[in-house]
Amino acid sequence: MKGVPPVLILLLALLSGSCSINKLVIHKISDALTGTGSSGVFLEDTDPELVGDAVPFAIKMYETLLDQNPGHPGLILTTGSLFIMYANAFVQGPAEMLPVENYEEKRVQMDRAKRLYLRGTAILEQGIENKYPGLLSAAAISGEGLAKIKKEDVALFYWEAAGSLSAFALNPFDLALGMRIPRISALMARCYELDPDFNGGALDDFYLLFYASLPEGMGGDPERAEIHYQKALEKSRGRSAGPYVSYAQAVAVPAQNYEVFKSNLEAALAIDPSEDGSNALANIISQRKARYLLEKAPELFANFNDFGDESYDDDYNYYY
Repeated sequence: MKGVPPVLILLLALLSGSCSINKLVIHKISDALTGTGSSGVFLEDTDPELVGDAVPFAIKMYETLLDQNPGHPGLILTTGSLFIMYANAFVQGPAEMLPVENYEEKRVQMDRAKRLYLRGTAILEQGIENKYPGLLSAAAISGEGLAKIKKEDVALFYWEAAGSLSAFALNPFDLALGMRIPRISALMARCYELDPDFNGGALDDFYLLFYASLPEGMGGDPERAEIHYQKALEKSRGRSAGPYVSYAQAVAVPAQNYEVFKSNLEAALAIDPSEDGSNALANIISQRKARYLLEKAPELFANFNDFGDESYDDDYNYYY
């Protein structure tokens, strides 16, 4: 097994047996790899390339464990959310920044991102089914069903919603995904009731994109998008670049408001990732997106020349 990491050899050795001692060890490993602080090794890293190269191995390791320990809640959440994070940060994100002439490569990578989103979502949906049988398959989620959801499961529902909506955004003509939106809306409203401050305003950032990106007939609401934008900034104490970039792209570009676009992206770039180590990786990736968007501003705003803004050439002609 030359070239195989020792930790994987150990894991495969444990999984090769079927005795109860192996099952006990697998359960202990599962607990250790998904316990409090286990995600810090990725989220606190300041080298996106290092993390991007490592995450696929981590996903396969977690999948291997999950195959042997399918009901473990921590493994379900970690494996499913890693698929979604990887698809967003290291597949869809880079694909969006490809030059126009790389259209075919972009299409291939976007299709891949959608498949990864759906793989992660399927794992998380199984976790929801394990804990709340029939909840997701109900024609309409009742108040009684929503009342059963506990605060401890907000992360599970959050990542399932994030994966579903991200996949739908890549293909708005996917009717099966579009039909999930009313269900997602009801479940996320319940999650917001239970833990409005989840992950430093992550639910508000979710709602910012949700209300800004969807047409009004599907739940879009510009006023609510504005409210959650302000709340996301407040709860993250202005130390998260994500809400600024989300607002610039989802609100300012459709409104063709270049001044708001620029001010938000400059605010994102002004953040020092080291100030919030737990959010360092996300901030660095968001700042790359901010630089890219500033560079592409002349293509995003029909009246860009009216602003007489020539500074972007010198300040933002890079995003790595």
